[in-house]
Order: sequence, then C-alpha cells, then structure tokens
Amino acid sequence: MSHRVQLRARAEQHFVYWGRSSLVTDLQGLVRGRSTDGYYAENTRLLSRLSLCAGGRVPRAIAVSPVGGNRLLSYYEVGSAEEVPEASVYVTVDVELSSALAISLRIDNHSLDGRPCKFDLALELEADFADSLEAEQQEREQEGEVDTEWFGSRRELWFRYRHPKLDRAARIRVVDSALPVTFDGRSVSLAVRLESRESAACRLEVQPIFDGKPQLPDQTDVRKVQGRLREETPRLSTSNEVVARAWRTATSDLASLALGHPAGPAAPIAGIPLYQQFFGRDTLTTAWQALSAMPSMMRDALTANAALAGRSIDDWSDEEPGKMIHQATHGPLATLGLNNNLRNYGDYATAPDFLIMLGQYLSWTNDRSTARELLPVARRVVEWIERYGDLDGDGLIEYRTRSSKGVKNQGWKDADDAIVDFSGKVIETPIATVELQGYVYAGLQQAALAFALCGDRGYAIDLVRKAWRLRRRINERFWMPEHRFYAMALGPDKEQVDSISSNPAHLLACGVVPTSRARAVARRLMAPDMFSGWGIRSLSSDNPAYNPFSYHRGSVWPVENGTAALGFARYGLWGELHRLAEGVFSLSDLFEEGRLPETVGGMPRDAAHPHPGIYPASCAPQAWSASMVVVLIQSLAGMLALAPLRILVVDPHLPAWLPDLRVQGIAVGEASVDLAMRRQADGTTTYRWHGRGNVRVVRQPPPEAPEGMGDRLWTALRSLI
Repeated sequence: MSHRVQLRARAEQHFVYWGRSSLVTDLQGLVRGRSTDGYYAENTRLLSRLSLCAGGRVPRAIAVSPVGGNRLLSYYEVGSAEEVPEASVYVTVDVELSSALAISLRIDNHSLDGRPCKFDLALELEADFADSLEAEQQEREQEGEVDTEWFGSRRELWFRYRHPKLDRAARIRVVDSALPVTFDGRSVSLAVRLESRESAACRLEVQPIFDGKPQLPDQTDVRKVQGRLREETPRLSTSNEVVARAWRTATSDLASLALGHPAGPAAPIAGIPLYQQFFGRDTLTTAWQALSAMPSMMRDALTANAALAGRSIDDWSDEEPGKMIHQATHGPLATLGLNNNLRNYGDYATAPDFLIMLGQYLSWTNDRSTARELLPVARRVVEWIERYGDLDGDGLIEYRTRSSKGVKNQGWKDADDAIVDFSGKVIETPIATVELQGYVYAGLQQAALAFALCGDRGYAIDLVRKAWRLRRRINERFWMPEHRFYAMALGPDKEQVDSISSNPAHLLACGVVPTSRARAVARRLMAPDMFSGWGIRSLSSDNPAYNPFSYHRGSVWPVENGTAALGFARYGLWGELHRLAEGVFSLSDLFEEGRLPETVGGMPRDAAHPHPGIYPASCAPQAWSASMVVVLIQSLAGMLALAPLRILVVDPHLPAWLPDLRVQGIAVGEASVDLAMRRQADGTTTYRWHGRGNVRVVRQPPPEAPEGMGDRLWTALRSLI
C-alpha cells in the first residue's frame, strides 16, 4: 500500500476567503481568541471571537470543512442534559463570506423517544479591530476602546472602534429567526424549544462598516469575476491522476482568489491568510504563469497595477514617478501611518514585470485596445528604470530603500537576510541582483513588441537595442567562469556576490543566457546541493547560510520552480524539465487536494525525509504556487501563443510518467484550440489539434534551443518589431 504524507500549512486552522475578507477558525470551526483566528475585512480583524455555547457548554464538533473557498460548513452535537436527549440534538453552522459574513444556524432534534429539547444556544462575539499584522505577530501597535451596543427592537449588535483616527465598526444583525433572540452583553442567544423531529433556523449577518459605509472600500462583485475565470479555464485530462488533481485544484484556487480591485477585479489575492491586500509583483507573476489558462486575469493585473503606478517622489513610501507598487492596504497600521503599506513602492521587480506581462498578454490575446491604454504607463516604467532604477549610472539597476519603514531587499527575494555571499555573509545595500537585470532585459524586449504592434516602431527598435546592450552587460558582469554559473548579485562595491542560488534560473526564462552556456546553468541548478528532489532550492545546501526552513536561504518555492521550468523549455532542456516537473508534481501529491503551499522546506528527497517539511508561516492557497501548475503544463507542451500571427506554437515533450495529456479550450486571441498529446514508445511525443476560429497550430522548437535558432517563424515574429 502506498504511503501518502498529508501536510497542510497552519495545521490547526481552517480558512475561508472572498475578495479582501477572510475567516480564520480553529479546527472546530470556532474563533476563540487564539493567535490569528478571526473574521477579517481589509486587513482589519472585525471579530476576535465567534464561538458557540449550547446549554452552557461548547457543543462537540462532528465535522468541520471549508467548501468552495468562501464557505465553512460545520456540524455539532449538543451534549446530553436534563432537557437535551442524548446524541439526538445537532446544530449545523453554515458560514459564507461575500460582501458580509453570513452565519446560518439550524438546530435539529432527532430524538427517537419523543423527547423535546430545551436549551439556550449562544453565539459568543467579541471585536478587537486588530491589524492582520498585529494578529500575526501577537503584538498591538494601535489600540482603542470598543463600544458594544444592542438594539433589541432591530435585533442588531454593533461593535464600534473608538480610535480617534479610525472609523470602523461591525454590525451583527439577526435577519431571520423564528426563535426568541436576546443579548446578555457577551452573546447573542437563541431560546431553543423543539419537539422531537422538529427543527429551527436562524440567520445572522456580520457587515463591515468602514468610514460609515456598510461595504469594503473599492470592492467589486467578486462572484461574477470568479465565474468568468472558471468559464475561460481550459479543461485538462490525463491518465496521471496526480497531475489532473493538481490542475483542478490550482485552477479552482486561482478563480477563487480574485481580489476585486475596481481597476482590475480579476487580479488575484497573493495568499491566504497573510496576503489579502494588493501586491503588485504577486498579481503580475501569478497572472503571467496562468496566462495560458486565464487571460482576463492578466488583463486585470495589468490595469490594476497601471492605476497604482508611482507619480511623485515620496521617501516614506519609496515612491518615484513610473515605479510600480509593491503593496497597498487599508489596514489599521497602514491607515494610521505606523507602517508604509498604505501605498508601498518598495519593490524593483514589479516595474520590469509590468513590461514583460504587457508583451506576453499581447502575444496570447492580440488585445491591442487594452495595450494602447497601457502604453503611456509602460513608457513611464522605462523612464523610471533608466532615471531612478540605475542608482549609479552603470547600466544595471540596483535597489536601496529610502524609507524608515522600507523593505531592505527589493528583488525577487525580499527577506532581509536573503542575499548572502559564498561564505554566508549577509550583503548590505545597494544591491544589483541578477534576476532583476534579466527582468529588465525581457521587459524591454516585450515592451518593444507591444509598442511595435501598436504602431510605434521607432521606439520599439530603440528598446530592442537597449535590451541587447543590457544582455551583453549581464553576461560580462555576472558570469562566474570557475563555477560555469551566474553570480547571485553585485554588492555595494560592484563585486560579484558569488553564492550559488536559484536566482540565475530567471535568466533562462528571460532568454539572457547564451545557448552555449544554457546546459551548464541548468545542470548546476539541478545538482544535488540545489535540487532537493522536490524542487530547486533558493540557496545551495553547501552554503554556510543554508537553512531549509528559512524564507529565502534554502527553502523551495513552487513559483520560482515554475520560472525555472519555463526556462528549461525555452532552451529545449527537456531532461532537466522532466526531472523538475516530476519532483514538483510528486510534491503536490503530499498535500491535501494536491495544493502546493507558498514555500516548502529544502530537505532532500530520500528515505530519511519522506516529505520536505514546510516553511512555518507558509500560506495555502498561494496564488503564484497555483499558477506554477499552469506554467508547468505549458512548458511540457512547449506552448507559446503568437496571437498577432494567429498561431499557437507547440513542441510537446512528455515524460514517461505523463504518457498522455489533453487540454481543451486554449485561448489564442479570439480563437481557441484543443490539443491532445501522447508519448510514443520511442520517447517522442505526437499531437493532434482542433481549432475554433482563425488559428493554426505549428510545431516548432523553442527559439533558444540549438535546433530552433534562425528558423523562419521566429524571424517572422521579430519582423513585427
């Protein structure tokens, strides 16, 4: 019998979420004042207690389970007492998140001996209005009195936060109940009196109140957006159930994570439960990796980020004209100015990512109308890279925060201790990390495609020239001949930070690596000190700073492995891709429903370690861990859309453990394609396709593969610029 290890992040909690709201409970489905449990809206904990008491005792939980992302369904048995028959009275609690928190209670008396039941069912409620960061860190930085007021005639309970600079409240309203309702200063109580075989129901609604308005700021109808994302998602089938399950869960999670930002409603939440505010880099990275499945997510991620682009110089927020946002939240700490997250621009990856994703979006959709609206922002991003991103004028971008609350590291790895040298020494800023240079190179090229397709060929040619100069500079400054690998970064002295890390994997995805070096780079990434067997570690296990359970010094990030997979496919490195894909899909099989968490441990895959462990504060679901599954399938299929040419390029290479794969409904511009792939006995992969609309499917080796160079198809694509 096979042994399957079941893990989950934050194993003692249940999570349900909707837009920028979430409910975090214990395993009994209750909120009883522990750690991060609570009902949150806009990073504000509105309820710090939401617990049941039946006849003076907590009822016994029979089953508690999240349902469909935004619901938690729980069944409880009311303990026997003088007026409660034994094992006969049950309470069902159905909690559903939308613009408010709906709590539906149903009480059933299933007594066989005809005995009635009589008890009070109390819903214990408290509010503390803590910021989600305060709840996570168990330390308050802001505090005010909470007023409690009961309006008996309206059957409404109000919690009002009496902070002089915050106007927040929670209104709990009994909207439907045939049972008598009272409030004793702590609990909303229902007087339950049921004959045998009778039932009764009650429904309550918890409404967030921000600045006197019964709604979240700028929250759109998330439910419609989720439905649209599900409708456009291709259907995947395969005889490998592990892969099929990972796809089902990943695409379902991605649809459920729509943030509801008014400028781009389908832009995703970064992760549950910590990251429900807007994160620029996360929305773009997630949407890019999911682009072949959910093009509208990419459109909305672009438009939402464009709406938040920097316009002025502000040291507190690290804002500069054309710099893209890192995160934005209306949580209490940010609103009060106790941190700079109201509008935090402390990230260097988002700006070039915006350019990359704009070009990629056009490649898949040919949506020139949206692109034209975004081109002015793209031009400002290019200006920011040249004027502000390059601190010393050497043609590379290097970061350094100007804010007293700023993030030290503003590249892909943003932990304070993430950038270390070969000896394990932490590097101080300013730092030029290698992946950021790759992003800028790819961003300039992709922006050139967008400007060319929209009519500005002169500016596009200028961008291409800048990109190629940067490519040469990266290969000169970061290449370490003795290691046949790229340095992690350049430090403040412009000397190479010579640690072996995952950062160079991004250069493969961006196309920076010369074909002659690609296999050496891939082999180094897949060496035992870097490849754990489950995925590529963020830092070599040979480095003195290696820590398998750190955030960025040896842990394995599914999202980064998705980038590496795309890089392997781009260079036709199918053996490395197959090893990596097998590790990641096997990793998914360790977790409930095949759901990849934010970050797993870097422990080696061997008999002593049947699972890799998990980063202690890892989120699940995490948007870009989910999107990694989509880009992994795209990589195995060698799939690239050229919607302006009405072409879907494929070069499928299926491994032995994935002998067949069918993807139906791949959108290419306004057309769609069904693609069926099968591995043959000789190891090659054949395919069949069916198109709807004006589209062709062409088999073509990737552009950086030795056999793909100089082909007429890629020459035709370049001619667009």
